[in-house]
Amino acid sequence: FRDHSKEELSFYSLATTDIEYAYPFGWGELWGIADRTDYDLKQHMEHSKEDLRFFDPEKNEKYIPYVVEPSLGVDRLLLAVLSEAYDEEELENGETRTVMRFHPSLAPVQVAVLPLSNKLREGAEKVYHELVRHYLCEYDDRQSIGRRYRRQDEIGTPYCVTYDFESEEDGAVTVRERDSMEQVRVPLAELNSYFAGRFDLP
Repeated sequence: FRDHSKEELSFYSLATTDIEYAYPFGWGELWGIADRTDYDLKQHMEHSKEDLRFFDPEKNEKYIPYVVEPSLGVDRLLLAVLSEAYDEEELENGETRTVMRFHPSLAPVQVAVLPLSNKLREGAEKVYHELVRHYLCEYDDRQSIGRRYRRQDEIGTPYCVTYDFESEEDGAVTVRERDSMEQVRVPLAELNSYFAGRFDLP
């Protein structure tokens, strides 16, 4: 929080405070909050010739309300969300993994369904069509599974569901979590319950 100095204040403002965020290029305003006093309503009253005073029944008196103006730019907020999520992680093999660590509720794609082979398309598509009814899903069958994992990391997908050859036999899939890269085996019948609540806001 940064309070404006007297030199920075607008002529109508008694006090202004900026909520600032540490962007990669430095601190910048995310949200401005200005105490505009009774300036706005006085101007309206003067030009409209209407009485805009509020009557307080407890004090039995009228007064002109003050206006508090919050100003939040969507572009600044979006840039803050993107900046907060962006991460470059060095892996054990020396490679760098680019990850958008969006909160699962904000991720543009929540679950990606990945068939290990094009021969498994039919089974993987069944999984996709079930999940897309409940979540923001993407079906990705291009390139190797490793490249697909990286691609999903880069767009911030929290979970990847891999349908492999074992899925045909055991009726389960591998779920990979974006941030930890940990993988767990989940029965298809329990997949919806596994994801339930994971995309809720805290």
